[in-house]
Amino acid sequence: MSATPGDGRPPHHGTARVALREYVHEARLLGRLLRRVVRYRPTGKRNVAGVFEARAAEHPTRTALVFDDERFTYADWNARANRVAHWAWRQGLRRGDVVALLMENRPEYLFVWCGLAKLGVVTALLNTNLSGRALDHALDAARPSRLIVGAECLGQFATAAAAPPAYVLRDRAPCDLPGGAHDLDAALDGLPTWDLHPRVRAGLRTGDDLFYIYTSGTTGHPKAARFSHLRFLTIGDVVSVFTETTADDVLYDVLPLYHTAGGVMLPALSLFSGATLVLRRRFSATAFWDDVRRHRVTGFQYIGECCRYLLALPEGAGDRDHRVRFALGNGLRPDVWPAFRDRFGVSRIFEFYGSTEGNVVLMNLDNRVGAVGRVLLKPMSNARIIRYDVERETHPRDAKGFCVEAARGEVGEVVGRLPLTKRMGLGRFEGYTSEGDSEKKLLRGVFREGDAWFRTGDLLRQDDLGYFYFVDRIGDTFRWKGENVSTQEVAELLAPFPGLHMANVYGAKVGGADGRAGMAALLLQDGAAFDGRRFYAFVAERLPRYAAPVFVRLQAEADVTGTFKLRKVDLQTQGFDPAVVGEPLFVRHDEAREYVPLTREVHEAICSGKWAL
Repeated sequence: MSATPGDGRPPHHGTARVALREYVHEARLLGRLLRRVVRYRPTGKRNVAGVFEARAAEHPTRTALVFDDERFTYADWNARANRVAHWAWRQGLRRGDVVALLMENRPEYLFVWCGLAKLGVVTALLNTNLSGRALDHALDAARPSRLIVGAECLGQFATAAAAPPAYVLRDRAPCDLPGGAHDLDAALDGLPTWDLHPRVRAGLRTGDDLFYIYTSGTTGHPKAARFSHLRFLTIGDVVSVFTETTADDVLYDVLPLYHTAGGVMLPALSLFSGATLVLRRRFSATAFWDDVRRHRVTGFQYIGECCRYLLALPEGAGDRDHRVRFALGNGLRPDVWPAFRDRFGVSRIFEFYGSTEGNVVLMNLDNRVGAVGRVLLKPMSNARIIRYDVERETHPRDAKGFCVEAARGEVGEVVGRLPLTKRMGLGRFEGYTSEGDSEKKLLRGVFREGDAWFRTGDLLRQDDLGYFYFVDRIGDTFRWKGENVSTQEVAELLAPFPGLHMANVYGAKVGGADGRAGMAALLLQDGAAFDGRRFYAFVAERLPRYAAPVFVRLQAEADVTGTFKLRKVDLQTQGFDPAVVGEPLFVRHDEAREYVPLTREVHEAICSGKWAL
C-alpha cells in the first residue's frame, strides 16, 4: 500500500499499475472502515461499559494495564471499576448525572471513569493545568454533583473558589485531606467487586454522553465538549482495523488522559483489540525508549512535539533497538517526519486530522509525508474545503449566496457536513454543554438551502492526489505545547493588570518549535511602566503555564480596524525579532520568575535552541 518504509519516496511512485494497486487497496480499506462506522447508531444500546465488561469476562487473566511496576489484568481493572460503580450507586448517582475528575495519568483515572460509565454517569475530564478562575469556569461549564480529586492535584483544587463535594484518591502514599473533603479510598475499601446488573444503566443509548472533554475551540473560554459512547466505540473499532492491532500488541500512552488524544485513542484501541496499555504519568523524552524496550511496546501515540523532542536526543546505537511497528497521532511536521522515521525505524506512521468535538476525521494510511489524510472519492467523506477570506474573516459566496469550494492547492477552511437525520452516527456533531456555543460552530446554507456544516476553524489545502495538508488555525486560537490557547481568553484574564490599557494576544512562530508561542502586545496607560516581575506573578496566578505569554511587546498605540477590531497580521509577521519590531520586547524567564528584556543576544539564543521556552 505504501512505499518501502524509510526510503523517503512518495507512496505513488513507479508504474501506473503499482499506483492503481495501491489505490484499490486503500479504497477497499476505507470501505471496510466505513462499514464499521455505520454499525454504530446514536439510538442503539451498545455502550462502553457493556463492551468493557464483555472483554473482562472473555479474557479475565490477560494483562490490560501496566503502570510503573504495577500490572492489572482485565479482571483487576473491572473489579476496581466495580467498586467505583457501587460507591456511585450508593451516592445516589444515576444515568445522566455528572462527576468531575481531576487527576494525573495513573490507573485510577481509568478505574474511576469506567466505574461511573457502568451507571451511565458522565465524567467531566478536567485539565490538570487549570487552577483558579480557569478551574472555576470548567466546573461551571459541566455543573458536576461530585468532584473526584487525585491527591497529586490537591494544590490545583485548593485554588477553586467554589467546587462540588470533593472525594480524594491517594496517590500511592498517605495524604492529609483538605477541610470538607472525603476519603474516597476509605469509601471504596471493602465494596463489592462484582458487576452491577445492566438495568442500572437502563435507557442508556449509544449516542449518550460518556465524557465532557474540554477544548478551547476557536474563541472564548474552554468549553465542555460532549463526547459520547458512540465516539469512543467508533474510534476503538476503526483504529484497530487500520493499525491491525491485536491482543499481542503493547501500546504506550504518555499523553494526558484528560485529552481525547491520550484518554480515548489508545484506551479505546486496547479495549477493542485486547492489547496491553502501558501508562506513564507524563511524557519524558529521556525515558521514552527505555520504557519502550522494557515493556516491549509495539505502538504508541504522539503529538508532533513529542517526536521533535525524541529526535533532539543524542544519537545512539540503540535507536532502533525496539519492537515498535507503528505510531499514530497528529502534528508531525514534514521536516521532522522522515528524519524521525529513518532514525528510529518506525516504518508505519498514521497521521490523522480531527478534533474532540469535530465531525471531520481524515487519516493518512500510507505514510505520505506531511499529509493529514486523503479522500479518494468525495461520497466517502463529509469533509470539504471552502474558500475563506483571512483578512475579512468571512466565507466568500457566489451569486446564488452559497459558499465556494476551494480548488485543489487552494487554502481554505475545512468544514464537515452534518447528517440529514439524528439517527445517523456518521458526521454527527455532538456539541457542547452550552447550546449557544454549539450553534456558533455551525455554518448553514453552505452548498444548498437548509444544509448545515461544522466549522473546524482550520485552514487546509488538498493536492491533486486527494491528500490534505494542515496549514493553520483561523482567528483567535493557536497551539502551543500540545494545547489550544484562546487569545480572547488570555486577553480577558490579562485585562485587570494594573496600568494596562489594552492587550492584543496572538501566536508567534518560533523556529524549530511546533505551534506558536503566546505573545502579548500591551498598550499601557499614560504614565504606567512595565514591571516584568509583577507581570510574571500576575500571569502565573491566572493562567495555566502553556497559555502564559512567552513574549511581551510594549506598543505606543494600538493598531485597530475601522470597526475597532485589533489587527494581528502585522504583529504575527514581525514576531519577536528586536531588529524588526523596533519596540520594547520581553521574554518569560521562569528561573528568574520575571519577564526580562529580549535583546538581540537573547533572540539568537532562542532561535538556536540555547534558550529553552
